[in-house]
Amino acid sequence: MVDRTERYFPGFLTPDTTPAAFRDLRPMLDRAVAPFLRDSHEDVREAAGLAAPVLAEHPALARHRDHLAVHARRILETSSDDPGRRVARGALEAWGHDVTDIEPFQGEPWDRGPHRDGRGDLEPPV
Repeated sequence: MVDRTERYFPGFLTPDTTPAAFRDLRPMLDRAVAPFLRDSHEDVREAAGLAAPVLAEHPALARHRDHLAVHARRILETSSDDPGRRVARGALEAWGHDVTDIEPFQGEPWDRGPHRDGRGDLEPPV
């Protein structure tokens, strides 16, 4: 996502910008989320399991991705929340994990963004 955004909005993550400052908070936020990956409540574990992969897109957290893949796979196998399952599958795919054993999702209109031609929000006109 970062590479894609930078392609269409050069300088998006330039130091001293709001997006860069927020991205730099991810390691701190990850430390706050991590304990909830083992919470006794399934809903809490799932919420943490969805937040953690998003946070792990920060380069300093890349070493945690294999551990988080276990949680993402559990979400794919047990959750009935399709948007959450999409996040989990996207993280696994982005991290190079094999997801061929997971049934692909059907395309949803909200996946494509507001454009009638199927372009997403960050894609330039064809």
